Parts: sequence; structure tokens; C-alpha cells
Amino acid sequence: MKNYFNILFLFCFLNSCVGSSSIGIFGSGVSVAYDPRTVGMQIDDSIMQKNLTARLALTDKKNLIYISTKVLDGNIFLSGKVNEPEEKLKIIKLAWETKGVRSVKTAITIKGETNFKNSAKDALITTQLKTSLIFSKNVKATNYNIDTINGKIYIFGISMTDEEKRKVVEEAKNIYGVKEVIPSIILVEDLSRNKT
Repeated sequence: MKNYFNILFLFCFLNSCVGSSSIGIFGSGVSVAYDPRTVGMQIDDSIMQKNLTARLALTDKKNLIYISTKVLDGNIFLSGKVNEPEEKLKIIKLAWETKGVRSVKTAITIKGETNFKNSAKDALITTQLKTSLIFSKNVKATNYNIDTINGKIYIFGISMTDEEKRKVVEEAKNIYGVKEVIPSIILVEDLSRNKT
């Protein structure tokens, strides 16, 4: 009976850690069902993400609302808006200070650099790309986070093959109104624990 409770506790713990890497405070990310990372990698990334989010909240509570974080294989992706350039630098510094970080990519903008009209266009571009990826047979759409800021699409995720990566970038470039595509796509074979 004691072993049963230990197994149940372990299952609940892993489920909460792994589940949080697929659905966080700011929306869905990489789906656990298609996630090519090992359970250990998912747990490590989840712990890093929670650590960074907590430290951002301690620095300034509004970061919980305006800053989104995502961690894949120790690579941190930040997006959102801040009031001053100094705030952006502090957030990037906090990300780099996270234990286990391999790289930091940012799509954080300064408020005032964008307006309502541009934000609406950006939302439309993001929606179009997400929809296109969902209907693409050769792309695991759930493995990508997409942010559009002032016509620039930031794509962060894990690709199963070079062909899938190329297709995602091409889909983004073909959307009307896109000024630039900035991919931060990791190939499954390049995940740290897959390297020999």
C-alpha cells in the first residue's frame, strides 16, 4: 500500500511539472503529446521557467502580466512589453542569470514603439501563421510559440526535421504584412541530451 502511494505521489509530481511546460500562465506551448524532449528535459525546462517567472515577479509584479517566458532545452525565449529600455535590460539579465541557461532570445518591445493598429495587424499575422501550421500535414504546430511585433514574426520551438523547419519559416514569409521572420527553432537532433 505504501508503494502505491509513493507511485501516485511521483505521478502527480511529474504530471504537474510536465503539464506546466505545455500550458503556462500565458498560454499553450509545446504539447506534451508531441514533445520530443525527454521527461527529464521537460522537468528541467519547467523548473527553469518557474524560477525565472518567480524572479521576474519579485522584481516587479507587472512582469507577470506583460512578460511571457518559454524555456526549451535551456534556451529561454522572452516576449512582451516594458515601459523603459532599462527594464528590458534587467529582464534579459535575470534570464541569463537563470541556472542552466544556454541562450536567451528576446522579442520584448518598449511601449510606445507600437500602436493599436499595429497590434491588431500583428495579432492577425500570428493567427494566420498558427492556422496555417495547424492545417499543415508535415508540421507539429503545437511545438511552436509564435509572437508578432511590428510585423516581425518571432518563432520559437522544436522541429522534427530540417524540412519541417524550412516549411515553418516559408509559411511565415508568405503571410501578407510580414516584414521579417526571426526563427529560433531547435532541431530534435540538436537537443542537448541527444548529442553524443
